[in-house]
Amino acid sequence: MTVELRTPPGMLHPVPYHHVAVGLGSRHVHVAGQVGRAADGSPAPAGDLAGQVAAALRHTARGLAGAGAGFGDVVRLRFLVVGWRPEKYGELLAGIEEVADELRIPQPWPPATLVGVESLFEPDVLVEIEAEAVLD
Repeated sequence: MTVELRTPPGMLHPVPYHHVAVGLGSRHVHVAGQVGRAADGSPAPAGDLAGQVAAALRHTARGLAGAGAGFGDVVRLRFLVVGWRPEKYGELLAGIEEVADELRIPQPWPPATLVGVESLFEPDVLVEIEAEAVLD
């Protein structure tokens, strides 16, 4: 395996992700921010954060697969969420849980960062997800 996920003793816990990923491979895959729109670019469901998260993760999986990777090869996930508030955490998790088995997202997840932003490139877009992976 080209990625080792770890949470060393003393790191903040519990969280749904590992704190450290060690990439042992030599090929790096960077998937640009993916959003919860349909493949044809039609607008995302208004106000449906969970649905947008699930769709964005499916697009992320397609990007990874296009490089011969999957979520098991991911060393970093980055979530950009419009108008982030802690009350939105349940919706975010619901979107991830909806596709976790389907997309074979490791549990706990790879290291992840959540960044609250004022807006993204279009008003209907509530979340953007980036991924970085390492392959042999």
